[in-house]
Order: sequence, then structure tokens, then C-alpha cells
Amino acid sequence: MNTTPNMSRHQDIVSKEMQLKTGQVAAVETLLEDGGTVPFIARYRKEATGLLDEIQIAAIRDRLLQLAELDKRRKTILNSLTERDLLHPALHKAVLAAPNLTILEDVYLPHRLKRRTRSLIAREKGLEPLAQAIFQQDNRSLDTGSFVSRDKGVANSDEALAGARDIIAEWISEDSAVRAGLRRLFVSNAIIISKVVKKNQEAGAKFRDYFEWQEPAAKVAGHRLLAMLRGENEKILKLSIRPSEEAALEFLGRKYSKDGGATATTTQITLAAADSYKRLLGPSLENELRAELKEQADREAIQVFVDNLRELLLASPLGHKRVMALDPGFRTGAKLVCLDEHGQLLHSTTIYPTHSEGKNHEAGQITRKLCLKYKIEAIAIGNGTAGRETESFVRNLNLGEGIIITMVDESGASIYSASETARMEFPDYDLTVRGSVSIGRRLQDPLAELVKLDPKVIGVGQYQHDVNQGALKKSLDDTVASCVNNVGVELNSASAELLAHVSGLGPVLAKNIVQYRNDNGPFATRKLVLKVPRLGKKAFEQCAGFLRIGGANNPLDASAVHPERYGIIEQMAKDCNSGVADLIEDSEIRAAIDIKRYVTDDVGLPTLNDIMAELAKPGRDPREKFSEFSFCEDINSMDDLEQGMKLPGIITNVTKFGAFVDIGVHQDGLIHISQLADRFIKEPSEVVKVRQQVMVRVLEVDLQRKRIALSMKEG
Repeated sequence: MNTTPNMSRHQDIVSKEMQLKTGQVAAVETLLEDGGTVPFIARYRKEATGLLDEIQIAAIRDRLLQLAELDKRRKTILNSLTERDLLHPALHKAVLAAPNLTILEDVYLPHRLKRRTRSLIAREKGLEPLAQAIFQQDNRSLDTGSFVSRDKGVANSDEALAGARDIIAEWISEDSAVRAGLRRLFVSNAIIISKVVKKNQEAGAKFRDYFEWQEPAAKVAGHRLLAMLRGENEKILKLSIRPSEEAALEFLGRKYSKDGGATATTTQITLAAADSYKRLLGPSLENELRAELKEQADREAIQVFVDNLRELLLASPLGHKRVMALDPGFRTGAKLVCLDEHGQLLHSTTIYPTHSEGKNHEAGQITRKLCLKYKIEAIAIGNGTAGRETESFVRNLNLGEGIIITMVDESGASIYSASETARMEFPDYDLTVRGSVSIGRRLQDPLAELVKLDPKVIGVGQYQHDVNQGALKKSLDDTVASCVNNVGVELNSASAELLAHVSGLGPVLAKNIVQYRNDNGPFATRKLVLKVPRLGKKAFEQCAGFLRIGGANNPLDASAVHPERYGIIEQMAKDCNSGVADLIEDSEIRAAIDIKRYVTDDVGLPTLNDIMAELAKPGRDPREKFSEFSFCEDINSMDDLEQGMKLPGIITNVTKFGAFVDIGVHQDGLIHISQLADRFIKEPSEVVKVRQQVMVRVLEVDLQRKRIALSMKEG
């Protein structure tokens, strides 16, 4: 491992910040540099990291990258100072000691290459000595006569003093101690003031709550800040985020008033300080605070999205069942497809259950016939337009108790159907058929189908278009990879899109695996993956434990046990006078094993305990079992709702201010955080999660604004 001073210093910083041992941070850094992924390190290198989980490992990775970027900026600044012959020992020490980017930029600010400022113009007029005389506050009378020169553009004494104040204002704005003190004042005392731009008042009705709004910046909720910033971007609102001007000027007065009296010099400095704050310091520090508050709000919103996405991706799969899927519509009818237990398209057609009585009867005959022909075990109905009507039609067919009938969230299905992935899967079918297939597959395996979509189109975010898009993508990519690797991937049936998220693979190797599988047939063992073009030993090390081969000759190939540990299990079986299959099938044999006997220098009890747990339930899907759900039959639109009704629903989105619920009326209702539980809660996620089935009570229905207020409290 490269143990440069910077790396060692970074490890010390991260270990202190995260309250970890330096060795744990160093181990993670080494494994990452060696090509390890977060899921692989968390699952198969527990001894090296001291049992760090994915969240901790990802946090270490991100903080180390942040510190590396800080050092990169530090190096750029030192090079610039050296090239201009400005670097001296004290400045060099200050640059190296700066603990973060804000302080580093404060140190560099007086030495930055500047554009043509008012201060620079005043210096060109020869006014810097006057500024220095004023700034020293030695009570001398101000003699400006020698600085008045029409040739230099200084017509009189007032212009000389104004130029000197411009220079002093810049000195004050570049004083790192002043900036630090005012920064603390901004953080603790700033008030967010939001006002409506009068000419856009009518167009911005959705921002009505913020037309006349103010609150302490230190206490602002992330979702409120993002809403106000969006209103500002749309030119509906005008925002200010500052402490009172009096408090800021009082701070500057204490800093620069040396003689305590209203002398000529103190008067000039007071004027310069006020100008410095209004023109330079105030805007600069407000922008800084805005950026910090925005970054904090982004982190909060991104975490909400990540939590919701994880629940959605890990939603209960129906499993290998033969499915009929319907994408409903009034005018164009319902697009119907039949899928086999592996999600392969068997049949497609269109039925018209919501048209005339004759069309309804014909649709019923077709549906019954196809259910019998393809031995359908479940029917998935998209929850969009005409969804409830189509569900009612299917239920009234009395197809038998053995067939599951359920609504499926179709968010993003239309985007998938128009994607290159869908065109490659179904080149001979139109968008409507592809969309129906996606609905059916979402019921069979939500994870396998949803990974084909950009997570941002799934609809479980909070102000997702307003947050830092790079940070959002990184977090969502991490979440998708975590979910995919947590569940594991069936090597012989997984799509290239699903395989691409497996540790160590990516889009290119995933496509190569599918192509090799198509050309050579199913993989008989995990090790055969090494025959895939461009898939080397490092990629195999990273991916092998997350790939599954159901029905393989070696039962371990269907488990989460990494091939690098097969030898341990084979030795266990040999010591027990049995085979590997016997270890898996017989709990008594496993109970007799003393795993401490198999501890080695690189394999400790954490890995051995994982192995024993996997042998007990090899390849077990960590997701919960599928639970059938249906909406209230008589409630199909907002017009059917009445205050006090109790209805079944499914959580569709969880935010910081509450949770949205689908109750089957084509408009989600909101359970405000205050209505989620009888007890006080800080976070809605303490009570509910996406796709959770709940019972709610209707509090209020606003037909004009299409808003439904719901409660989970006892009525």
C-alpha cells in the first residue's frame, strides 16, 4: 500500500471524524485501491475492515475522495503563489493547515488574481498610502491634499477619501478572522425571508405559503428550503438569507474601532466597513450560507430518495409464476400480455372491458380463455388511467380463488417501453405491449425489472430535480448496486441490465456474459464465467459471490458463499464424513461443527458465521414474501370519498413532511407527519415505508385542488 504522508493524514482525519480505528480506514482504502467494490468489501472482507457495513465503507470512500480534492486545490493554490513569488513560510503553513475548502479559500483570498475592482482602480490612482494612514487610526488629522491629482483622476478630497475607503473595504473583506466571525454570525443568526414577486403572484399559486415567510436559517427544514429556492428559480419568490444588518455592522465596529471616538479616521473606517459588508462580505457570506444550507437540504432529500428506492427495489416478488398483465385504458382499451414463469412473452392482444356491454362480454371471454390456455397464476393490472375499472372487470369474472389479482404501480413503464433496452428485448412489438410486459414483470420480480429504469423516473423522490444531480446519481447508483448484490442474481436468466449492477461487472461485461450465454448455453458452474471475454480474475473475485446458479451440480454455486471459501466447506464436510450437500440438508451435522477449528490468518469467525448461516438457507432471498392486496371495491374516484372513511392503501412515497398513499382513486392522499402515529415522531420513516400496506382514515377531500388529507391515527 502507498503510505504517503497525505494518505496517512487522511486516514487519521477520517478515523477521528467517524470514530473508527485508523486500521479500519486504512484497510478500506487499500481494498478500494485494489479494485474492491463497496458490496464486496462489506460482504467478503469483514475481518479486514473490522465488520464495517456498506454505509460506513461508502462514507469512508466519499470522505477520502473529498480530502483528495481538497489537497488537489491546495496544490493548485501553492503553485499559483509560487509562480507569482508570493509564497512565504507563514502563508505556506496556513495553506497546508487549512482543514477545509472554506478556510483554504479564505487564506488564499487576499492573494488571488483579481479582476479590475474599485480597490484596484484606487490603488492605480495612488491612494493606498492614504488608506494605510486611515487604517492605522493613529488620530492624525487627515491630509488628503497630496492625493488630489486631476491627472490621476482624483478631483478633490472627497474622491480621495472614497478611493481610500474602497481599498479599506477590500482589506476588511479579505481578513480571514473577520470572515470567520461573520460566518459564525450568519450560521447562528441568519433569517430566511421570502417574499413574492408581485408581478408573478398569480402564476406562483403553488408557492403561496412562502409569499410572506420568514424563519431562522438554522432551523429551516430541507424540503421548505428547496421549495423556496425553486420558487426563486422560477422568479416567483425573492429570498434573503442574512442576519440583521445592525448585528453585522456592530461586529465590524467592535473589530475596527480602536480609539472609541468619532475621529476622522474612525468615521472613514466605519463608512468603509459598512460598504465592505453591503457590497462584498454580505453577498459573499450569504452565497456561502445558501450553498451550505442547499447542500444540507440536498443530503436530506437524497437520503429520502435512497430510503424509498431501497424499499421499492426490495419489494416482495411474486416469484416464478405465470402472469397475465394488463395496461388499462378507456379509449384505446387494455393491452393484455401473457408471460411465462420467467417473464418471457407468450401472447399479446387488446381487450375493451370499459366500452360497450358487448365489448365487455367479449373481453371476459378472451381473458378466461387465455387464463386457461397459459395456466395463468396471477393477474397484474397497471394502476394508471382506467386501472380501478379494469380491476373491477377482472374480479367480476370469478376466475377462481387460485388466481391472484393485484394492482401494480406502473410509474416509468412508458419510459421503459420507449427505451433502447425495450426495443432490443421486443423489436417486433410496439410500445403498448412492452409497457404491459414491464407491468407483469414488476409483479414477478420488482428488482429485476426496475433496474432497467433510471431511478429518477420511478417517482419516489423529494424535490429530486432541485438537488445536486451528480450527488443524487452517485447515491442512487450505490443503492441499486447494494440491493442487487444483497439479493443476488441468477446467472443463467438475468438480463444484462441486472448483471451490470453486480459487483465488479458493469455494462460491458454484463453484455459479454449474456452474449456468451446465448452462444454457449447456460453456465454449469460459476468458474465458467472466467471464459467470458474480458472477464478476468479481479472481476471474478468481485462478482462470483453475488451470482447464483440454481440447480448446479455444486450446491454452493446457488448460494452466497464465495468460491474462494469452497475449500473450507469441503474440509468441514470431509471432517464430518459427509458431502457438501449433506451439510446443507442436515442441521444436526452442521450443529456438530466447531467453526473455531477453521479460523485462519485471513478467515475469521465473522466469515465462518456467514458461511454457516448460508449453509442453513443457501441462496435465500432476503426480501419479504409476497402479500396480496386490493383496494376498497366501492371507492374508485375522489367523488366517492367521504370524511371519516377507513380505507386500505399502499404507501407510494415517504418524505420528511409525511407519506403519500394510493387508496385507488387515481390521486394519492397525504398523511402529514402529525397524522402518522399517536405518539410523537421525528421522521415519517419511523412508521411507514414505500410499498407498505396500511389502513387510513379520510380527514379532508379538496376536489378543486385535488388534495386528500389522510390519517393513520386512531379515530
